[in-house]
Amino acid sequence: MSSFPNTPQLLKAGIVLMNPDNGSVIRVISLQYNPDSLTRSFQLQSYGEGGDRAEALRLKGSPVETIKLEAEIDATDQLEFPGQNPDTVRNGIHAQLAVLEAMLYPGSEALQENYRQAGRGVLEIVPMEAPLSLFVWSKHRAVPVSVTEFSVTEEAFDPALNPIRARVSLGLRVLSINDLGFEHRGGSLFMSYLKNKEALAGMVGNGTLSRLGLEGL
Repeated sequence: MSSFPNTPQLLKAGIVLMNPDNGSVIRVISLQYNPDSLTRSFQLQSYGEGGDRAEALRLKGSPVETIKLEAEIDATDQLEFPGQNPDTVRNGIHAQLAVLEAMLYPGSEALQENYRQAGRGVLEIVPMEAPLSLFVWSKHRAVPVSVTEFSVTEEAFDPALNPIRARVSLGLRVLSINDLGFEHRGGSLFMSYLKNKEALAGMVGNGTLSRLGLEGL
């Protein structure tokens, strides 16, 4: 049976991992269920923080924006049709959790290569660079981020102790040009995010002083 033709497509929130050098997409991680809420906070970057009155209105740069959310992962639907989902039957949601957790680890091949270089006496080993993470919450919010907090609460298990239901708490910090610079791929993505924010703000009509109970300033 086909779905009702007028049913709107439900977009998924998620994270895109990109090669920071050429911008190619390494992996797309879509959340199984969109979180019910999203918490965003902003820390102003002002020169006036030190009490200098002459600098009170000057900004150092973009505010530090942080994002917090909780995502659910549940294998119940897949386990209802075991023949169609053999991996879930064998492993529960281990694979889905591993995809998210892998964002926090350097790659095993990179670790092995650094170990080999150290064994050859290389004096300066270049630190490992992680993929660029892009948090996507609709077309209006696609922004480079770094993971600052990550916790998993596993709430149900199958007889083999594979987790089959879990809640993942994510804390993200938006990476701006202050962090990445204009030339970095993530810097250009942040600028697109900022310009889109400005365009959306421009859609709101300008108010009047009389609406605020003022005749003039």
